Amino acid sequence: MAYLPSEKRYDSMKYNRCGRSGLKLPAVSLGLWHNFGGVDTFENGRTMIHRAFNLGITHFDLANNYGPPPGSAEENFGKILKQDMSAYRDELVISTKAGYYMWKGPYGEWGSRKYLLSSLDQSLKRMGLEYVDIFYHHRPDPETPLEETMGALDHAVRQGKALYVGLSNYNAEQTREAVHILKQLGTPCLIHQPSYSMFNRWIEDGLQDVLEKEGVGTIAFSPLAQGLLTDKYLKGIPGNSRAAKPHGYLQVRDITEEKVLKVRKLNELAQERGQTLAQMAVAWILRGGRVTSVLIGASKVDQIEDNVAALNNLDFSKDELDRIEKILNE
Repeated sequence: MAYLPSEKRYDSMKYNRCGRSGLKLPAVSLGLWHNFGGVDTFENGRTMIHRAFNLGITHFDLANNYGPPPGSAEENFGKILKQDMSAYRDELVISTKAGYYMWKGPYGEWGSRKYLLSSLDQSLKRMGLEYVDIFYHHRPDPETPLEETMGALDHAVRQGKALYVGLSNYNAEQTREAVHILKQLGTPCLIHQPSYSMFNRWIEDGLQDVLEKEGVGTIAFSPLAQGLLTDKYLKGIPGNSRAAKPHGYLQVRDITEEKVLKVRKLNELAQERGQTLAQMAVAWILRGGRVTSVLIGASKVDQIEDNVAALNNLDFSKDELDRIEKILNE
């Protein structure tokens, strides 16, 4: 049976303007870093993408190396687009990235013009697309001149293979310089994608100020600290959890007694707010309007539904924010 998205898909999602651009992004976006690769169940990924779109999630975020194996998340997403969602392409914001290791030899990673433009061509082929909406440089390259890397991003737009460009994992000073180069080239930086959560607040030390001043949007990845900021690990490590997977990013050693104690206290506060801990963690990132979108990951549909429901309560009292700070600083 052909996929028909919900007629009410735009009724409850919140959309935020991305920096000083004309583009709006859903407050919650779906990332395909995990659970959409060749080692995963295709139909589960397909069902999650359908449900996400039905909930008003229009932005789907990928990278050349997502899987495993690398490239398989883009291939699977391309199959889903072709089978079910090609008619809705103009309602979607699809992003991909290049920067980490992707193929053998000197041209298979980092930030050269050769690598970035070759990688984008490969990504478009895997997904069956003529263009992506956002093309990111995935990490700074300490050896390639920034002018070359930003010039490659600019060229991708001028080729018609990307509508916008972005940065990921750049620090404040690197971001400031890259943004200025892109402005001079005539292709402004749309967005920055940093990791950000209650347990990982590095962007508050300068990067957020740069992005705000320059009019660049922010989309935060790993908002739940790879699942730590949920109720999943309150009573040990479940066998089907990310920490238990051999290819998972979260490691058992990351789940310390100190962190679990903080998670329990945060969970109590979330319950007082009428939210799950995951919902409170998502809402906390969106507090104050400095973050455009929260990039969630999911292994099943109800996790997407739970995260999106965070938008039902985005307000924090001063007392609640103070309690969160106290817990995190203990």
